[in-house]
Amino acid sequence: MTSVPAKPVALPRPVLGDPRAVPVVGIDRNLPPLAPERLTPGFLRDRLAGAAQVEPHLRGDGVWTAWGEDRPATPAGVLVPLVERPEGLAVLLTRRTEHLRHHAGQVSFPGGRAEPGDADAVATALREAREEIGLDPRLPEILGRMPAYATVTRFLITPVVALVPAQAAFQPEPNEVAEVFQVPLAFLMDPAHHRHHRIVVDGQERRFLSMPWRSSQGQEYFIWGATAAMLRNLYHLLAR
Repeated sequence: MTSVPAKPVALPRPVLGDPRAVPVVGIDRNLPPLAPERLTPGFLRDRLAGAAQVEPHLRGDGVWTAWGEDRPATPAGVLVPLVERPEGLAVLLTRRTEHLRHHAGQVSFPGGRAEPGDADAVATALREAREEIGLDPRLPEILGRMPAYATVTRFLITPVVALVPAQAAFQPEPNEVAEVFQVPLAFLMDPAHHRHHRIVVDGQERRFLSMPWRSSQGQEYFIWGATAAMLRNLYHLLAR
């Protein structure tokens, strides 16, 4: 019998305090928003074919040297669900519960570390989406995989982009997910909403992106870090 490898010990991320308070050092208003025809299922299908082999705009968060540069990366997969709404595609995101040990309250895609029974990153992403938000794995149409993204916490994340029908039902797992919400893809694919942050922690510089969004009900969501970086990679992939 093949033994199941032990899960690596999760290390805490460098303390940034409130990421909303980290200074903004730039906004990409010089880059054009994606044209509407590039935000359609047909264009996405064509562009995502073989996209996993494309060199990404952002490869990762960088290295936090205090943790040791040779710590092996843990494979992970996230689902990037694009909900087919009448007014256009929307990206489904989750807000983590506040009591979690890691990434409490953060906005993220459904997903997580690969398990021994997962055939590939697609299987990981679909399994995690079923566990976290109750998404029936038979519903998404997989459009393709994006290049892997390396986080400072040593996860190597493969984003799996999928179309999800508007009538799909979601049941957030209350111990992990506080809320499921949707952001128009057109908003996220407009670099005028992409903000660059910079901070120095323990003598080391950290940079990250954010894409703050306010819903029609006035709820504010701070999309940042790896989630924002993977969305930025999607922008560059579709803009090529």
